[in-house]
Amino acid sequence: MVQFHEHIITELLEDTNGGLVVTSSGLGLHKLISSLFILHHHSQGCLLVLSATPPQKSSILRNYENDIQSQISGEVPNLPSEITFDLPANQRLALYTSGGILFITTRILIVDLLTHRLPTTAVAGLVILNAHSLSDTSTEAFIVRILRSTNRSLYVRAFSDRPHSMVSGFAKAERTLKCLFLRKLHLWPRFQVYVSQDLERDPPEVVDIRVPMSTYMIGIQKAVIEVMDACLKEMRKTNKVDVEDLTVENGLFKSFDEIVKRQLDPIWHTLGKRTKQLVSDLKTLRKLLDYLVRYDAVTYLKYLDSLRASESFRSVWIFAESSYKIFEYAKKRVYHFGRTDSGKLGLSKTVSTKKRKLNDNKKDEDQSTSTETMVVLEEVLEEPPKWKVLLDVLMEIQEERDKQASSGEEKDHLGDGDDNGIVLVACKDEYSCMQLEDCITNGSQKVMREEWEKYLLSKVQLQALPKRNAKKAKEPKGFGVLDGVVALSPGKKAEVSSISKQEHDALLAAASAVSKRINKDIVGEDDNQKHVDVGGSVKRKGKWKKKKGSAGENSNNDVAPEDDAMEGGCLNEVFLRKHDLGLDAESSRETKKLPPVVFYALESDKKILDILKPSIIIAYHPDIAFVREVEMYKAENPSRKVKVYFLFYEESTEVQKFEASVRRENGAFESLIRQKSLMMIPVDQDGRCLGLDSSNEPQSVISQNHVTRKAGGRREAEKEMQVIVDMREFMSTLPNVLHQKGMRIIPVTLEVGDYILSPLICAERKSISDLFVSFASGRLYHQVEMMSRYYRIPVLLIEFSQDKSFSFQSASEIGDDVAPNSIISKLSLLVLHFPRLRIIWSRSLHATAEIFASLKSNQDEPDEVKAIRVGVPSEEGVVENDVRAENYNTSAVEMLRRLPGVTDSNYRAIMDGCKSLAELAMLPMERLAELMGGQKAAKMLREFLDAKYPTLL
Repeated sequence: MVQFHEHIITELLEDTNGGLVVTSSGLGLHKLISSLFILHHHSQGCLLVLSATPPQKSSILRNYENDIQSQISGEVPNLPSEITFDLPANQRLALYTSGGILFITTRILIVDLLTHRLPTTAVAGLVILNAHSLSDTSTEAFIVRILRSTNRSLYVRAFSDRPHSMVSGFAKAERTLKCLFLRKLHLWPRFQVYVSQDLERDPPEVVDIRVPMSTYMIGIQKAVIEVMDACLKEMRKTNKVDVEDLTVENGLFKSFDEIVKRQLDPIWHTLGKRTKQLVSDLKTLRKLLDYLVRYDAVTYLKYLDSLRASESFRSVWIFAESSYKIFEYAKKRVYHFGRTDSGKLGLSKTVSTKKRKLNDNKKDEDQSTSTETMVVLEEVLEEPPKWKVLLDVLMEIQEERDKQASSGEEKDHLGDGDDNGIVLVACKDEYSCMQLEDCITNGSQKVMREEWEKYLLSKVQLQALPKRNAKKAKEPKGFGVLDGVVALSPGKKAEVSSISKQEHDALLAAASAVSKRINKDIVGEDDNQKHVDVGGSVKRKGKWKKKKGSAGENSNNDVAPEDDAMEGGCLNEVFLRKHDLGLDAESSRETKKLPPVVFYALESDKKILDILKPSIIIAYHPDIAFVREVEMYKAENPSRKVKVYFLFYEESTEVQKFEASVRRENGAFESLIRQKSLMMIPVDQDGRCLGLDSSNEPQSVISQNHVTRKAGGRREAEKEMQVIVDMREFMSTLPNVLHQKGMRIIPVTLEVGDYILSPLICAERKSISDLFVSFASGRLYHQVEMMSRYYRIPVLLIEFSQDKSFSFQSASEIGDDVAPNSIISKLSLLVLHFPRLRIIWSRSLHATAEIFASLKSNQDEPDEVKAIRVGVPSEEGVVENDVRAENYNTSAVEMLRRLPGVTDSNYRAIMDGCKSLAELAMLPMERLAELMGGQKAAKMLREFLDAKYPTLL
């Protein structure tokens, strides 16, 4: 254990109430928590661990097991257990009372607390991870409030390693402390004196390698930044967002979306389509910058093609001034397309005057009308510069090890001598790991060739899809990169569709050749040469050019025509000019031995440094959290020599993002330090925190004796409000808010409704998104039908989010006519079909709690036993206690409403006037006219009922 972890534990143990710990990312928070587990004894009670993600849970358990195994003496505690819904109540109770360490979800814990399955005195403390995600309405705050009310000796220890999330919003840290009933905030940034001393005492050897980007990569990065800056300028014109937050540096982080969303959510329905699209475009542009330095050229081009297909008609960024450079440079990294004149690659001067027939159905004589130009598709397949540098670094590492082995040097720096020779390469995602592994195993040339063939095959598959519109526009709607048109020169008229169509046909022709080669398994044939025309037909002419070589034979010479054949005057056809990737360099690279390499995806969030124990680490995609993990790994293993290589693209947004993340984290801690010096936490006489909004908390029934003007100075004790809540509703935070209002929450499994407010009132709660989904699936109709059947007052509660506008639809989306896709039309039909249904619109969770309190003010409390049995059939299939079903015959009502003369306006009066359909058939004409509101409707019904059935002769 590093020393600053001991300082953190000491500070936490000093306060028996607990505390909130905020550390820099990557400082071994999982190891700190496992060390706290070692100090827990089962005699204190059980220790509950909340809000742990699966990677965090596995890392904590692994470190806990290692710490236990390292103990020489003392009692070995039991390993932590996990409580799931699979465990029955009696087994959960046995675990609660065992005094062990338990990982548990908030939903299980809150239900067990409300149903009194968990004795609160059996809980010694809570450990809450990811405290930055907590709020006053979260279930964790609900749990702490219940436990604090009955267990004064409980301690709560909350942890977070995302300081920038702790400063988002107004007084986030202070409100988190109050909702957890805590007083102490412990801040441990990287620049804290104890942390810096431990990590800088014996730092690892660092090699910073700056890899220059290719010319096209620099051009793409510059163009994306220009487009992003243009979008930000457009966003500033709206005057809806704080201008200080709208910077390109902030736009590099995912939190930028949260910043913009938080400011625009309350007025989102008032924004125009252009502003909404700008928010989406900024997210897309950030991905373009990230993917540029992460993926290869072919994958990047494929992503751009998908953007062009999906966002071309609605995006703002794609029509920006510099956007065409992004597409052009990305294309040039993969291939060059043009026409040759006398065998030279380039655009022909006679593009606009001499046109050629390029359709698939044209005959050879039509294609041979022009003999001056030839279309050539030349492969470039630019490899990412980091690939070569990574291989060079690996070869350099192996050479150094070979020199040490030949000179007989002993590795005394290892101490225990357990160097396994593993080189750890840290990448951003799993895709990069697999691609780099393939690159090292098979060579970078083959990887690029496979990606290129996949790209071409995707073109064939896309072409094979059925077209929706067979008709083609006579003239193009625009001129620009979206139409594949680039002007030849300012003074010349460009061919609008010729170049783009030829390029597209050339790609299809090359893709067709690759597809047929794969399907027929004719790799390496040396008897015929494939000759592909523009339309995609394949001719056999000349001979194959075959080269020997382990890497090049399968990678770059399968379908390459000889240059002699290309120069031989075969014009009016597309040639795929293969790219020579350098066989000699690849072969010499393969002959050299490489060290054992393990690839690690940073997005997996698995802590593997202590498992693999590498001596050399290559940060292919540098990340600030991983850098801290490496520093921690070296501080915990001072006798081990660790060497770290950082691969940065020089003058790229990759470097800018890494440096900005350090500045952002330091700024977040500086803000937290200022907040800590100014925050005010209310405490009681014992020095314990009173929690959030303590002045508004409901008083107990016994203390309500303030009515002094009545005789006796006391008023009659009011009955505690009760609300029966369905188990599934504990995924939301409404039960927490209802409990804050002083209501008793009774969690049960309900077949009908979500909230039972009284014997007569049943409520079904829907958020806006859930409402649309329920209408689409038809589930809402069934739910309302069941509520109307068993309860006198069925309620549909439509609840809005507190941070969004209280607006169901914008004015422009509301039409005059009934439409099947309109949500207003669906709601109207629902109310017409169920006239007793009441719809409640709620602004927020707190507004819902106030509405429920007002609805319950003059009602009896609901019966838990009856609520559970409602809608549940017995073994014979008969619904028990189905009183409403006897009085409300759904089938009879449906039949009544289909009779002639019965309308939506009179069928309820008919139901009140007669008890059954048989009685309705016996009513006289005068009574029918009275109930149905007119002689005409009564006559229609009487004629229908008295009509004789025709007999067949």
